[in-house]
Amino acid sequence: MEKVQLRTYIFLDSMQPQFASFVASAAKGFQPLPGMAACYVEVAPGMAINEVMDVALKATEVKPALMIVERAYGLLEVHSFSQANVREAGKAILDALGLKEEQRMKPKAVATQIIRKVDAHQAQLINRNRSGSMLLADQTLYILETDPAGYAVLAANEAEKAANITLIEVRPFGRYGRLYLGGEERDIMVGSEAALSAINAVTGVQPSKGE
Repeated sequence: MEKVQLRTYIFLDSMQPQFASFVASAAKGFQPLPGMAACYVEVAPGMAINEVMDVALKATEVKPALMIVERAYGLLEVHSFSQANVREAGKAILDALGLKEEQRMKPKAVATQIIRKVDAHQAQLINRNRSGSMLLADQTLYILETDPAGYAVLAANEAEKAANITLIEVRPFGRYGRLYLGGEERDIMVGSEAALSAINAVTGVQPSKGE
């Protein structure tokens, strides 16, 4: 396999109910269920994700929910109720790439926003472009932008673990990832802190300029 940059490598021990349902609603592959473990891998160049998926599916009994192939970046997800199978699929991917988990890019929060008492008109605009639940007027809105994009899924899952938030949108592909959460202000504050803590706790290599 050609030289590949490991942009994102994430193991989720338990997909939370809203997050699993969100992934399932948009999945072009096999739909995950709450409580399943999952592995997300994002690579550059994007075409390499085809070979990476091939390795994962032949390594063990996991099922894919998505594979996104762009010119610059590619993203995949595989899942199973067996954490061991998901970890084995991830290990097979790393072995095929000749990389270790700690050689993934270290993520960063590029931008965060908290908007309190969202106006009804803005809520409608956001809802027109969302794939998850609806944002309601007067709720608090939290937006997180991540680099690399794939780490938005980690932030989403950990925020849901920590607080009673509403998952509005997750976009884990492209140049930057984005997460939109809604809810009561107290829940958003707890959920947003959990999301940022999860991002900051990920080890990896610092990207060079231009990456």
